[in-house]
Amino acid sequence: MISFEKFKEMDIRIGKVFNVEDVEGADRLYLITVDIGDETRKLVAGIKLWYTKEQLMGKNVVVLVNLEPKVIKGIESKGMLLATLNNDKFSILTTDRDIPAGSKVS
Repeated sequence: MISFEKFKEMDIRIGKVFNVEDVEGADRLYLITVDIGDETRKLVAGIKLWYTKEQLMGKNVVVLVNLEPKVIKGIESKGMLLATLNNDKFSILTTDRDIPAGSKVS
């Protein structure tokens, strides 16, 4: 269990996907560029088995923005795309309405 104060430290925002690229030498990874309102971020995400580039383009996704950056396959990933995996069912978290990029999740 974490406190509500700890939860409030997490910066979770809506990001709009505007570019998706293959990561060289990786069969499961995409380099995804998202608009998070005040800036754009590049995220490395292991979702290639479940989504095509075309399915991701323009999608509103939920992004943990203040996660410490991590280098994956030589690329700095500056955030985490939130998703769920249950057995063989995988889904990225999205919005059910058109919400502006950068909107905070609370």
